[in-house]
Amino acid sequence: MGRRGKKKGRPISGWVVLDKPVGMGSTEAVSKIKWLFQAEKAGHAGTLDPLASGMLPIALGEATKTVPYVQDGAKIYRFTVAWGQERSTDDLEGPVTKSSDLRPAEAEIKALLAKYTGVIMQTPPQFSAIKIAGERAYDLAREGETVDIPAREIEIGRLDIIEHHADDTVFEVECGKGTYVRSLARDMGRDLGCFGHISNLRRVEVEPFTPEDFVTIAELEAARFGAQGEDKPQSADDADAIEVPVDFGAIDALLVDTSAALDCLPQIAISDDAATKIRLGNPVIIRGRDAPVEAEEACATARGKLVAIGAIEQGMFKPKRVFAG
Repeated sequence: MGRRGKKKGRPISGWVVLDKPVGMGSTEAVSKIKWLFQAEKAGHAGTLDPLASGMLPIALGEATKTVPYVQDGAKIYRFTVAWGQERSTDDLEGPVTKSSDLRPAEAEIKALLAKYTGVIMQTPPQFSAIKIAGERAYDLAREGETVDIPAREIEIGRLDIIEHHADDTVFEVECGKGTYVRSLARDMGRDLGCFGHISNLRRVEVEPFTPEDFVTIAELEAARFGAQGEDKPQSADDADAIEVPVDFGAIDALLVDTSAALDCLPQIAISDDAATKIRLGNPVIIRGRDAPVEAEEACATARGKLVAIGAIEQGMFKPKRVFAG
């Protein structure tokens, strides 16, 4: 007997701006979304730890080509630092490694914030996805190894105190790519002499998306399965044995357009004929009084639909990455 072929998904494209719940890993979330949409392809724009909640932008189909632009966007986190303990993972997951009876006053914390604002050097946590000699740091840490992770440059736009209590402080930070909030908690705790770790972490925004774009797993399931209610399948394995009516209209309506990830680029409107040429990999002359003559990267659209990302040189658009029509 021949082997059963693997089911091919739908060629659906767009962004799911998921409000990821605590306890769900980023890879698990991507798999769930890919299954709900029955998508051919899916990926996320920046890992969010299982103990963290909030914005996890997930790209479907052609939107996966725009993931780097979202990864490079600024991020906003709301987080709580519990004072008095440092943990191996710098959050609630790991055991306590250092402790103190000291607790910082709000004035002490405020005096420290300038040190953590602007371009600074930061050492990622031992339990992180950083590669050391080809292996993930968290794999080495789980084996009991202490690894030397080099500090790297990050940028923090702002770091504000939202609430202060005797044993913990709530902060909000706006930061660039590569920032570890767990490292902020660890380093502030050490500077204050009382130690600290993350007890709550929520990603509020990932540029260019905002909280208005949020959608939950429950909302997606309701859109996908409608009146099935409690009879809906709970996983892809369950779905194999259940007849589910196929109507993707409601769930597809919850997608954010692929082009939203490219708001940071100059937008060039082109004709249908020019779009056809570009999709074949050919350059086209850019017309229009306001069209830029030079741009390292720009986004070409036809009838509001994304066509390509490319460079503009001497008034000509040269495609680098083309999107299906």
